[in-house]
Amino acid sequence: MHWAERTAANLAHRGSSHLVAAGITPSGEFHIGHIREILTCDMIVRGCRQAGLDTELLFIVDSMDPLRKVYSFLSPDYEKYIGRPLYQIPPPDENGIPILNSKKSYAEHFLNPFLDALKELGVELRLSWNHKEYKEGKFENASRIFLNNREEVARILTEVSGRPLEEDWWPYSPIGHDGSFDDITITGWEDPYVTWIDSNGKEGKSHIGKDEGKLPWRLDWPAKWDFHGVTCEPFGKDHAASGGSYATGRLLVEILGSKAPHPVPYEWIQLKGMGPMSSSANITVGPLEALEIVPPEILRYLIARNKPNRHIEFDTGGGLLEMADQYERLLATWNPDEPPGEDSTDRVKTAWDVDRAKISMSQTNPNSSINNFDSDAYVSFRHLSMVAQIRSDDQDVWKSLESSGLLEGQPNPTLIDRLNRMRNWINSEHFPDEYRIEISTELTAEAKTSFNEGDRKYLSTLQESLSSCEWKSAIINDHICNLARENGMDLRNAFIILYNIHLGRPHGPRLASVLAEIPRETVIHALENAINSLD
Repeated sequence: MHWAERTAANLAHRGSSHLVAAGITPSGEFHIGHIREILTCDMIVRGCRQAGLDTELLFIVDSMDPLRKVYSFLSPDYEKYIGRPLYQIPPPDENGIPILNSKKSYAEHFLNPFLDALKELGVELRLSWNHKEYKEGKFENASRIFLNNREEVARILTEVSGRPLEEDWWPYSPIGHDGSFDDITITGWEDPYVTWIDSNGKEGKSHIGKDEGKLPWRLDWPAKWDFHGVTCEPFGKDHAASGGSYATGRLLVEILGSKAPHPVPYEWIQLKGMGPMSSSANITVGPLEALEIVPPEILRYLIARNKPNRHIEFDTGGGLLEMADQYERLLATWNPDEPPGEDSTDRVKTAWDVDRAKISMSQTNPNSSINNFDSDAYVSFRHLSMVAQIRSDDQDVWKSLESSGLLEGQPNPTLIDRLNRMRNWINSEHFPDEYRIEISTELTAEAKTSFNEGDRKYLSTLQESLSSCEWKSAIINDHICNLARENGMDLRNAFIILYNIHLGRPHGPRLASVLAEIPRETVIHALENAINSLD
């Protein structure tokens, strides 16, 4: 059983109606790491709905959270906004300078591109702005209960987290006269007001049913579980640690008369060679940036194929080709009309069922039938990367795919979209150098030293053979290999020679496939130049 369907089975024991929640603080640019939480939620929702459970995805934006520091992408002008709620401060321009008259808030500025990415990924959700919920009084009941049970709340936090609280700690954070959460000391609680004094000695009070303050994070989270009715929530492994936010939250939510949601802890997504992604450290690949080069179903497959408790290394280079190849092999070998027979082993049955779910969860349309995929939408990612480099005109790409039997008639919108993303990837810094193709017009110095007089016969017979053979990849490859064997050449050395002649380096993409895309005359001319260089 796929991990999302297993979670759905566990939730079925809690009832037939469920709310799966995800949350985010829009303090900076979103990255692929944030995609894991929301897609994990989305796949659980799909698993629940397939099981007949009434389920919805709630995406909570913690816009009431304060700006905690001037991040590296912000100008020093943001110093004056530290401590203020994210929905009340202006967004930055391309230089990190506040746009004072903007109609968008800082929170909206960073959230909106992420929402665009989620829409492209096929995620259906209900959006909830945290600051609006405070303003509408949805946190009032929880705030009142926590304030009235201040000592019990403090005991739970201290005992579970292992970190003692200050004697003057209160389960509430007011906003001061300057609009900031910082440098405020609470002096008392008289329902419905929390009274306080700021660092300048100026007194004030905050109504707990308005957006005049907020609960600390460890209380804010269970309060949301309570009034939203959250029954399942994935969250990062830091919250799942012993003494972490979930451990305290599950006890605090009981004070509110509710039950903690079913937890689904997940591991981080790391950028290959750079460790866990971090907006503040500027170690990121943004969702929209990734979707410029990766088809959405491939990005969904990245999450679908990995259990939440397994860390993911996101590789925008060669690893992306390998992952796409794996996805395409899965599609090519999948036959929904031939499930395992009754005499099959449990292992075979489980593998078939998990593959079915991986394919289904990878589709952007939750209603897509896994019985009916367009085969031309899944031209090998690797092959497309090669053809797109050699054929600069899209029509030439379609002609190439048609001549090789990979396309019949006109390409469908999915394939056209994949080619556009492929061109973006090829032109980006992420495309792996080992897969870049540049056809050599002249022999390089390295090429000249890669072969000698003893290789003349092989190159001559290959030139003659390729001059008249059918110009197809498989046939070209047969001629290269068979003639090398006939001439007593090591096959690896033969390919090194030919790579150097045609690509100017000793390795690269599948050579026969590359040569099949080049005019025959170009290949023959390169071989002739190589032979003449031996004279």
